[in-house]
Amino acid sequence: MEYESPSQSPTLTQDQRLKLLYPMVNEEETPLPRCWSTKPVPPNPLLQDKYNYIGLSQSNLRVHYKGHGKTHKDASSVRATHPIPASCGLYYFEVKIISKGRDGYMGVGLSAQGVNMNRLPGWDKHSYGYHGDDGHSFCSSGTGQAYGPTFTTGDVIGCGINLIDGSCFYTKNGHHLGIAFQDLPSGLYPTVGLQTPGEVIDANFGQEPFKFDIEGEMRELRRKTQGVIEDLSWPRKHGDAQAVLHNMVSTYLVHHGYSQTAESFARSAGQEISEELTSMRNRQHIQKLVLAGKLGEAISTVDQLYPGLLALNQDLHFRLKVRQFIEMVSGADSLEIESESGGGKSWADTSSSSGHSGSNMDMEEQVDNAGGDVGNHENHQTEQAVNGNSQNTSNGNVDCEHSTDNMDVDAAAPRANSILANPARFECLIRFGRGLHVFASQMEQEKGRSEANSSMLQEAFSLLAYADPWDSPVGGQLDPAGREPVCAQLNSAILESKNLPGRPPLEISLAHSAHLLKLMSNSELGACAFADIQSVLN
Repeated sequence: MEYESPSQSPTLTQDQRLKLLYPMVNEEETPLPRCWSTKPVPPNPLLQDKYNYIGLSQSNLRVHYKGHGKTHKDASSVRATHPIPASCGLYYFEVKIISKGRDGYMGVGLSAQGVNMNRLPGWDKHSYGYHGDDGHSFCSSGTGQAYGPTFTTGDVIGCGINLIDGSCFYTKNGHHLGIAFQDLPSGLYPTVGLQTPGEVIDANFGQEPFKFDIEGEMRELRRKTQGVIEDLSWPRKHGDAQAVLHNMVSTYLVHHGYSQTAESFARSAGQEISEELTSMRNRQHIQKLVLAGKLGEAISTVDQLYPGLLALNQDLHFRLKVRQFIEMVSGADSLEIESESGGGKSWADTSSSSGHSGSNMDMEEQVDNAGGDVGNHENHQTEQAVNGNSQNTSNGNVDCEHSTDNMDVDAAAPRANSILANPARFECLIRFGRGLHVFASQMEQEKGRSEANSSMLQEAFSLLAYADPWDSPVGGQLDPAGREPVCAQLNSAILESKNLPGRPPLEISLAHSAHLLKLMSNSELGACAFADIQSVLN
């Protein structure tokens, strides 16, 4: 069965429903209220979340009165575990009246931290409530205002707060009762209060579908917020809006190497491409190699097309080599040692004169222990094993005659191809690992110790400690998704070497907008809930 408002589905868990209603809330930073507070009573009664005459049960969702109920001094209230995050935009909870008890002196509402819980909601400053015995609303005062109908056993009362304008409304059995309060402060807690024996209520903080369709209210707020965004005028100092947008799209296509699409778009928009098509296709070819796990071939291609690039970006070079080691373990990257290949000293020179730090020595021992007695080999063999070879480059250009914009690759390498299953290739892997360790040592001597690089290398070498690296605590490194960050970093470095932006303006704009929304949330601006980028684009 499909529901007009997805949160109404009874099959959803509480987590799913809350994420659906409040997608902009980061509960690691600002948890949502999920039950009533059982915080121990502090010495200062103004700091307690629950007064003595309140009893809790059923996962702290049921509230019952256990006092004498003779006068208003016997009133007791309880707050929820957490304040309402502003990033909700519009927050809502419901309570069901299980029993009105003797007199039905019950209040539902909101209160700030520090409000006296020996009172019904609404009687004190920064406290707001709707009371069942007379239907009045109480706004930080003991004197109520006529608001809605009374409520009793079996009724479901909802309370909603608009975090954009600070207004508060109530519902009864799914019907909107209108605005009760205006200009409420932020940081309020859901609150209920009871005063006479026999009064019992159950709270719904999203563990069940709400009686009232709160998503309908949210859709209207989202429409209004997006209308405000659409009415914003374009800043003239940035030039013609259409031209700027065309340029953002074009640079995005160029950045990611979508050469054919970029060319077509440039023709239709009457613009020029910021990079030669041959260069774009070269980058696209390199990206495909990285995303396919063929790091050795990708590195060799970079060295031929962009001489000196990796020498100037040693951290990037190191990261590529570590990823190549990982791909060798998986079997996606294989190294063939060709005796006829040229020699020469490389970063992987395994000369005994190279210095080693203590941590790197541990790494070398880990590689040696995993590989057993590999034996001694000539330095030029190690160099060739580490650097890899490429058969797809000629005179500094890649044969991209049949290059397309499709960047999809067969990323998953079968476990049967794992280098660990082939003794000869495994021996090559050990030599590669030794060369990688030497590279790390040389970088440490020249630039100082990098915790990030040491940790990266340690984790990669840890793959050799397991008979089945995939089924191990460090097996996540073998996920093809791990190729994407290093691919992006390499692509940006190539572009920057050609004096082009390392990150496309379109991605920067989206990231900037997302960060601004987070700042809005931290600044308790509720409109952030309805201004998320995805909904605006849709």
